Amino acid sequence: MEFIETYHLTGLVIGFGTFCIIGIFHPLVIKGEYYFGVKCWWAFLLFSIAGIILTVTVQNVILSSLCGVFAFSALWGIGELFYQRKRVEKGWFPKRIKKPRAEKNRN
Repeated sequence: MEFIETYHLTGLVIGFGTFCIIGIFHPLVIKGEYYFGVKCWWAFLLFSIAGIILTVTVQNVILSSLCGVFAFSALWGIGELFYQRKRVEKGWFPKRIKKPRAEKNRN
């Protein structure tokens, strides 16, 4: 961390971290809606609450900032889940077809 502060790289580190976090949440929203539908919104809420708690407890500015970005990206993900459902209904993304379970033979 001393290197980052010495060379005034804090903004670059936070920017790169923000880019990565948003990049991770984009496919999480798509896959979450695909496999679980919008009912997985509560998991995003739990991640968001955890991120907010970490933001106010971590003393390092860079880590606290990244926790805040994580928290609000998770909150953003909740809304995007519902938008993703609409995008699937429009045919912009594939809809998961649930295969029927194979019934056991009762001989």
